[in-house]
Amino acid sequence: MEKIASELKGIKRAAIAGHVRPDGDCVGSCMGLYLYLRENYPEIETDIYLEKPRDAFSMISHLDEIRSAYNDEEAYDVFFVIDTSTSDRIGVAWEAYQKAKRKICIDHHVSNKGFGDINVVKPDVSSASEVLYGLLDEEKVSKSVAEAIYMGMAHDTGVFKFSSTTPATLRIAAKLMEKGIDFTRIIDETFFQKSYVQNQILGRCLMESIMLLDGKCIIGCIRKRDMEFYGVEPKDLDGIVDQLRITKGVEVAVFLYEVKTQEFKVSMRSNGPVDVNVAASYFSGGGHVKAAGCTMQGSVYDVINNLTGHIEKQIKEKCSD
Repeated sequence: MEKIASELKGIKRAAIAGHVRPDGDCVGSCMGLYLYLRENYPEIETDIYLEKPRDAFSMISHLDEIRSAYNDEEAYDVFFVIDTSTSDRIGVAWEAYQKAKRKICIDHHVSNKGFGDINVVKPDVSSASEVLYGLLDEEKVSKSVAEAIYMGMAHDTGVFKFSSTTPATLRIAAKLMEKGIDFTRIIDETFFQKSYVQNQILGRCLMESIMLLDGKCIIGCIRKRDMEFYGVEPKDLDGIVDQLRITKGVEVAVFLYEVKTQEFKVSMRSNGPVDVNVAASYFSGGGHVKAAGCTMQGSVYDVINNLTGHIEKQIKEKCSD
């Protein structure tokens, strides 16, 4: 598929969905396509399904039109799944996805093996938002579409500083800026800005973090009781693993938070040659070489011991002096 337009002929109903616990790239890419279809193909009835995004993303146009549940018996003609590595991560739109006549997967996760009828998966591209931009007609990209896509790209590149950022990424960002977007506001309000409580929970995690493997691995953990004490949800924990990652001397940063008794969501980031996707995939997760995650069971000590065994092996092989 070179352009999305080729897949829209004769389409009456379309749906868009991303992964559970949507991050900036997921929201940006999904909303970018939703707004693009809404503005350029008004004859197509288009719905978008996501879990409720963070309040910080409210600057994106028509965010309030996101659906958080599927209650329609009629199947969609085409279903776009964006920034989602496996079909079981679609979440609220799973039933709608199952009933769709044609499924199109647009993604950039290296762990994505292709689960759609049509798969546009580009692991070497910075973000799903950048992949999506390549499928749109540039002249039809409005300011509102550009805002959503720019936000997605900024989030998954760490504001254009991760190694996944390429000259092509920056050229696309420049084209989006030319649409008149307030790029400074997008970055400040959706990426950097934190509530007071978010700063508190970040500080708690940093204060109680531990260094392992001769200082090459840092691990931070937030227990369920801590989240209840501060009144935060999983979406309020965004950015903690990246703050851990920039600790001097660290090759791998690991952040885990408890979702229920003896079950943890794990996020990992790599600063060097360690492939965290390998470790995540071993525990039925996935992602990218330098950013991946999984869900693990056991005590916090079990999780740390199991993870660090895989990380230590790679550090010895790839990071030895």
